[in-house]
Amino acid sequence: MKKMVVGLLFGLFFATSQALAHGTAEEHQAESSGNLMNYFMIGTIGLFVLFLVLHFKANNKANKLTNVKKQVDREIRSKLTKWAIRYKWLYIVFLLGSLILGGISLLGGGASNITLHHIHGLGYSPDGNKLLIPAHDGIRMYEGGSWSVPPGDKNDYMGFSAVDDGFYSSGHPGPGSSMSNPIGIIKSNDEGKTILKLALEGETDFHDMSVGYKTHAIYVFNPAPNSKMTSLGLFYSLDETKTWTKSESRGVEGEPAALAVHQVKENIIALGTQTGAYISRDYGKRFEKIVSDLQVTALYFDNEGKLMVGGYNQKPVLQVVDIETKSMNTIPIPKLDDDDAITFMAQNPIMAIEMVFATTKKDIYLSHDEGNNWIKIADQGKGKNE
Repeated sequence: MKKMVVGLLFGLFFATSQALAHGTAEEHQAESSGNLMNYFMIGTIGLFVLFLVLHFKANNKANKLTNVKKQVDREIRSKLTKWAIRYKWLYIVFLLGSLILGGISLLGGGASNITLHHIHGLGYSPDGNKLLIPAHDGIRMYEGGSWSVPPGDKNDYMGFSAVDDGFYSSGHPGPGSSMSNPIGIIKSNDEGKTILKLALEGETDFHDMSVGYKTHAIYVFNPAPNSKMTSLGLFYSLDETKTWTKSESRGVEGEPAALAVHQVKENIIALGTQTGAYISRDYGKRFEKIVSDLQVTALYFDNEGKLMVGGYNQKPVLQVVDIETKSMNTIPIPKLDDDDAITFMAQNPIMAIEMVFATTKKDIYLSHDEGNNWIKIADQGKGKNE
C-alpha cells in the first residue's frame, strides 16, 4: 500500500510537471502564476479524493479482520488502523488546502498575468471559440473567459486579418525566427503555430491590410515600391499574392486610417479617414462617402455585410451602417476617455450576437448580446478573466 501511495503521488507530480513543461520561457513568464494555481488546485483536489478513498479502504479492511485471537490478524489490523488514521489526516489537510486555494482563486477577481504590449488587430478562430489578438510579441488568446499564450513564433504581426480558415498578416519576425525582416505577407491555418510565407518577405511591412473573410481577397496600402508593386497606394490580390492590381481610389478625401474588405464580396471595400467612411463596389476604383462628420478610426464588415464603424465625434462612438440603404444605428458602448478611440473590431463568425472592440489605450470590451452589455476583458493591456 505504501508503494501504491508513493506511485500515485509521483504520477500526480509528473503529470503536473509535464503540463508546466509545454511552451517557451516567455509563455511561462506570462502564465506561470495562473497555471500553477490551477495545477495546485487540481492536484490538491485529486489528493483529497485519493486519501479519502484510501482511508475508507483501509478502515474497511481493518473492520473485516474480526478474529483478534490470531496474532497475524491483530498485526494486520493494527497496521491498517494506523494507515486509516494517517489517510484521515491527509485527506483533511488536502480538503482544507482545496478550500483555501478555491478561496484565493475567487478573491483573485478574474486577474490574469497576460499582457498586451500592443494590440495590432482582433479576430476569431473559425469555430468561434477563441479570440486571437496579435500583441507585438506573438498571439494572445481569449477562450472560455480566460487568457492564454498559444504556441508559435513571437512575431510582431501587423495588418492582422482573421479568415474562415486561419489568418493573414504582415509585420516583423520575432526572436529566433527564421524569417527575414519584414515578413511580407504570411498566412497561418493553426493560430500561428506554423507560418506559410506568401510574398514580399524581406521587402515590405503592411500596417494597413485587410482580407475578405471568405473570399481571401487581400487589400493593402503599399508604403513603398517593391518587387510586386511599383508604386505607393491601394493594391489588391485575388490569387494569394501572386498578382496585384492597383486601385485608383477616386473620391476619397483625407489620409486613410482604416481599411476593411467585405466578407463575401471581393469587390466591396471600405476606407476610413478623418472626414468619414467611404465604400467602393469596384475594387477600390471609385469611392462614395456613406458616413460624414466622423473621424473614422476603425472599420469592419460584419457577418451580414453591414459596416461597423468606430469613430470619434466629440467622443468615441460605434455605428453600424447598412451599405445598401445607408441607414445607420449607434451601438451603445462603455464610456471611454475623451482621448481614447476604437482601433479594432470583430464579430464572432458562429455566434453573431458576440462582438468585441479594442481601443488605443489597450482596453478590450466583449459583448455577448449584440452590444447591449459589455465586459472589459483587458484593462490598459492587462488581461482580465471573466
